[in-house]
Amino acid sequence: MSLKAAAGCVTRRIRAPVLGHGLSAAENRWCSSKQATTHQDKPPKTSNFRPAASSTHDWIGPPNPLSNLRPIIYHIPENETELEKRLRHLRQDTEDWNHDFWTKQNVTFSKEKDAFIFSQLKAKGLSVRDEQGRRRSLDSEEMAVFYKTFLDENRVRHADYNKEWYRRNFTITLLMARVTLHKMWRTVTDKYSSKKTSTPPT
Repeated sequence: MSLKAAAGCVTRRIRAPVLGHGLSAAENRWCSSKQATTHQDKPPKTSNFRPAASSTHDWIGPPNPLSNLRPIIYHIPENETELEKRLRHLRQDTEDWNHDFWTKQNVTFSKEKDAFIFSQLKAKGLSVRDEQGRRRSLDSEEMAVFYKTFLDENRVRHADYNKEWYRRNFTITLLMARVTLHKMWRTVTDKYSSKKTSTPPT
């Protein structure tokens, strides 16, 4: 898999086996050599952007500020089979699911971290900001208490996430193998059919 960076634009990813809100003007960094058109398909939750129908690449956008994940728009191949469509939908659904999980997790982490810092400073009789208006912080040992507590409280949630992640990727891998075998078989049968029709009768 190779990546091509385009300054100020989305990255295009060469097709290989392998975020929940609209884009603002500042975030609208998708670009293409051709005007984008709308596919007759369910759009991904992570972006309203759709590449041109003639696109032969997957498209990768800038990291989402909440989930820190780059949204991926999977291109729709010409004459897409039902098996290929099933694979593409599962991959896109997994991208959306992953984005939702890490958005909620990161937002929860930030809120609980701020609350912990505030409570610790309050216990010391300190305000959130010092006399110069700078935000106060805790040392690494104090923050280690919060990190351990957060991990312990979310251990089951992370374990469930990992199980679902592996299950989805195992299914995607199997579907990719089936798609590859189907394409190989179709290539062989097409070559055989073309030879048979081109051979003159004796």
